[in-house]
Amino acid sequence: METMLAELPTLRVALLCAVPLLFVFAAVPALTTSASDSRDSPDSPWRWSRVGAVLALSASLASLAWLIAGGPGVWRGPVLAGTDAGVHFSLRSDVLANVMLVLVCFIGWVIVGYSHSYLGGQRGQPRYIRSLMLTLAAVTVLVLSNNLLLLVLAWIGTSLALHALLTFFDQRPQALIAAHKKFLASRVADVCMLSAIAIVWSQLGTFEIDQAIAAARALPEYSGTLQAAAVLFVIGALFKCAQLPVHGWLIQVMEAPTPVSALLHAGVVNLGGFVLIRLGTLVADVPLAQALLVVVGGITAVVAAATMMTRISIKVALAWSTCAQMGFMLMQCGLGLYDLALLHIVAHSLYKAHAFLTAGTAVEQNRLQQMTTPLPTLSGFAWFTSAIVGVGIVAAAALAWGIHPAEAPALWAVSAVLALALVPLLTGPLLRAGGVWVLAGVAGAFAVALAYFGLHLLFRHWLGAPAPANMGLVAWVIGCFALLFIVQGAVRARPHGALSRKLYPWLFAGLYLDEVFTRLTFRVWPARLPPKPVTAQPILHEQVRTSGAL
Repeated sequence: METMLAELPTLRVALLCAVPLLFVFAAVPALTTSASDSRDSPDSPWRWSRVGAVLALSASLASLAWLIAGGPGVWRGPVLAGTDAGVHFSLRSDVLANVMLVLVCFIGWVIVGYSHSYLGGQRGQPRYIRSLMLTLAAVTVLVLSNNLLLLVLAWIGTSLALHALLTFFDQRPQALIAAHKKFLASRVADVCMLSAIAIVWSQLGTFEIDQAIAAARALPEYSGTLQAAAVLFVIGALFKCAQLPVHGWLIQVMEAPTPVSALLHAGVVNLGGFVLIRLGTLVADVPLAQALLVVVGGITAVVAAATMMTRISIKVALAWSTCAQMGFMLMQCGLGLYDLALLHIVAHSLYKAHAFLTAGTAVEQNRLQQMTTPLPTLSGFAWFTSAIVGVGIVAAAALAWGIHPAEAPALWAVSAVLALALVPLLTGPLLRAGGVWVLAGVAGAFAVALAYFGLHLLFRHWLGAPAPANMGLVAWVIGCFALLFIVQGAVRARPHGALSRKLYPWLFAGLYLDEVFTRLTFRVWPARLPPKPVTAQPILHEQVRTSGAL
């Protein structure tokens, strides 16, 4: 339930404003440094960027501590446009904002430190630093904003600053093509978001998010125009989160520097889920918007997870994993499980940042796997048995926390997916002889399920009870992931079977959806690619002899 928030004290407002300002100030030294200047001296822009990241992280942690001590609040700053009900520089401090703020600042701090060593010797480092700092500043403004227009403008600023990072290697055609496709998809999303907030303004008379939600709750039913705004918000989030069929850019931005990939996959691409959680009622009470999130998110999660099985490149596999995880997160929003969506954002961000920044160890891990005895192929019976055990473990963990299925039917679907996700954890020990391994696997799976439901209750306490979900959408989710489980089990049981041979070409190509989108983008707005290097013509022996005679 959205309640009116108390006004924040001045010192707390200053602490919130300090976070994006610190990132902006950290970008200033890079603006005055030429590409030829040394980047290794103590007074280099890298030093200032690290100091700014550390101070921003400290300020975000202090803001979270202040939230715990003083409760949530809002600051409605000076009027930027319109009347007093118009556009304010309005900031909000609640659990959602502060958790995301700490998460963004922590990942930013890690990426700044990693980037310094990663880009050693590369040209254009000042340009990289200022783009990185401005990206982090825009993201922090977005997560703190309580004004719809300010939120969307910060999202646009994030996209533009990130574009400079994605094109850092400006001589790589594939990097430019991927960034170009993302640029076009983001601009479509921006148009959808700006149109949606214009409708909200015309229908509810405010840009303030808390006031708009309170006004929407007071309505007996949503008008068709307001429902259209909710659908536009959802379409904007789908485009920003790289859902099918506009997902290709997320896979192909691997041409960018590794820390940029980590920033994108661990932070920026998650913002669609954050915006949907923030808007809450404006989307949750519109059946078409919910259905769009669940259907598109479910299809994206299934197709991306199946495609990931065909990849051998660690970074490409991680990119497909992000695509699948974003689909799952948006699907949770469509089911009204905003608490689990926030938990998903936090867990995915931390995991994916670690996975990208440690991707270089994949070669070492692969060598170790080649030296060990390969495990026998998992039979269909063992796969099915592990799924049954997983269902029992999830049910026991839910009952241990006092969670009953009748309380939230949408939780059934997510619990079923969790049970299937535990199968790889169970099948590893089951393939080895000895009861100790089996017990260890079961205990580990139960600990994961127990932690999952415990965090669900904690986040639900912060964000409120889940919104009611349509049982048809619940059945759709269960059906999608049951199909994915069956296909994965069949492929693992018979990797060289007829089904595997038929599916492999289609899945390896991602169902050829990105090719269609790429052709469309080049037809609408072709990308500017660097000119091909001119190769010197071979000098013939006769030419050499003639020139020597001259």
